[in-house]
Amino acid sequence: MTQATATRPAVDARGEPMPRRAHYDFVIVGGGPNGLGIAAYLSKWGFSVCMLEARPEIGGGAENAEPVPGYSIDPHASYFYGAAAPGLEQLDLPRHGFRMSYIKNFGGCISHDGRAFFGGNFFHDQAGRDPETYVRLLGVDRDTAKLYLEFMEGLRPHAVDFFRSIYWTPPYDERWAVPKGELPVARVLREAMPSFWDESLLDMSFMEMMEGLGLPDPIKAGLLVGSWGNGPHPYWKGMALPGFACTQLMMYSGAAPVGGMHALAHALARCALAHGARIWVNSPVSEVIVHDGRAVGVRVADDSLLEEKTVWADMGVILGTHIKQFPDLVGRAHLGRDLVQRIEDLSLKGGSLFVTNLIVKELPVYKDAPEEYGPDDYPAGMSLHCTTEKVLDLMRDVHSFRTHPTDPDDFAGVWFVVHDQHDPTRARAGEGHVITVNLQVPAPEDHRDGPEAVNRAKDEIVENIKTVLRQYAPNMTDDVYIATPTNTPYDSELRNMAFVGGNWEGARSSQDEWWSRKPLPEMARYRTPVEGLYLCNQTSYPGGLCLLAVPYNLMHILEEDYERMGASTPEWWYRSKWHLTDEQGGTQ
Repeated sequence: MTQATATRPAVDARGEPMPRRAHYDFVIVGGGPNGLGIAAYLSKWGFSVCMLEARPEIGGGAENAEPVPGYSIDPHASYFYGAAAPGLEQLDLPRHGFRMSYIKNFGGCISHDGRAFFGGNFFHDQAGRDPETYVRLLGVDRDTAKLYLEFMEGLRPHAVDFFRSIYWTPPYDERWAVPKGELPVARVLREAMPSFWDESLLDMSFMEMMEGLGLPDPIKAGLLVGSWGNGPHPYWKGMALPGFACTQLMMYSGAAPVGGMHALAHALARCALAHGARIWVNSPVSEVIVHDGRAVGVRVADDSLLEEKTVWADMGVILGTHIKQFPDLVGRAHLGRDLVQRIEDLSLKGGSLFVTNLIVKELPVYKDAPEEYGPDDYPAGMSLHCTTEKVLDLMRDVHSFRTHPTDPDDFAGVWFVVHDQHDPTRARAGEGHVITVNLQVPAPEDHRDGPEAVNRAKDEIVENIKTVLRQYAPNMTDDVYIATPTNTPYDSELRNMAFVGGNWEGARSSQDEWWSRKPLPEMARYRTPVEGLYLCNQTSYPGGLCLLAVPYNLMHILEEDYERMGASTPEWWYRSKWHLTDEQGGTQ
């Protein structure tokens, strides 16, 4: 990345001094995955772009660390959900160094009584899993699993359309009163799977959908935890299809970037730089400049080493920052008291992830596995303590008691992902493995014992996680562990500016702060009340996850708003076929 210094001018890749410049078509504030994604899109389209990142490095939550030499961990985002993203093709990310390491066996779930569900990938197993084998692994009879098997087989050929109709199409404006049956996902399922489609799916909770499909524990509990950890809460109404989609995206994507999540950020940065964008680190923005109701540039903090303290945007300013930071950056005088109050009232409560990485000398040997696994088909993902009752107990602790679990028996649905089973770059060859572990705990501001409560209990929580693992894999004794680097939600708040409140989801994922209401209904299509000022952050629909969705969706809105952009559509760009324009919606 380019970094200005106090003693010499910035230089380009050839070592030549870069001319000082203060005017760009677009200025982007924040260098996380979404900010980098929109920088890559705009620069490849042909616009001049300047990105300003406050931290010394880009990537936001998509970063890596090496706490022990030779072992690479993901402190925050640890899985790529973007296999269906148009951006992979449109931005030609493989050309810019993006490589995927595919998981051969994602593993499954084991309940407290030892019942196990293992493996299976309806989307990429070309030979197809034998239904009878699948039923046996589910632990149910054929009639019970019949509806689920038929639903998944029916969905398989339409998976990309299903995923894109939810995540990779701009959200509609609720003021349009679009009939539910005409929403993108409704159209896809109605046309692709008419025998299964029912409009009531749009109002269901994810739990109701899973019970309707006849899913038993432990896989049902594993999916509930997966939905909760990825954003859509499984017991809130209206979350059925978003929750189901994000859990299935884990199977469909079935991979992580080679080398870790920072590889995604670096590929996006390389794409942007290759098309002329400038990316400055150590450049915190203190103010968005607004003239006559329009965003015209930004001011960089006085202590920044960037020579130009004012950077002008001839077309627009894009905020890849948390919505909670919006009023201070723009200035309350430009927003109105009601809007500012509603932004301040947005809740960061609802739970977040305690992430620890177990660097171990050997892999867990699961005693309840229904079959032997070799090195090539070892279950890379595993969820333990998977029963609906246990998941509900954990939700009680997090939501009602507002505390983290203290008894190992209450550590429900603990996710273990062994990345180096499919990506050998993540660990020293033959010397150990890196296991990423996720556990739900309260967001810092919601914990009854204060924001640092989980940090104070960090060592205890890690020991309880090890106890849970040892119940299922007795070989995981204390002498197996090399190190256990841990990142709590409070750590996330301090390490990542966008993780305000330590909640990596960006905001509470309830019905009133999700979907076409996220972050607020009037800003759900990324526009703000200030002309030329747009949102592009995990707190913008469709939320967190490394999806490459927000930048793609935002490009539709920018193309509508700027005649210059709409008149210069490049051949590589294609819109979502479900995009509802402002003109179609009636609020041009």
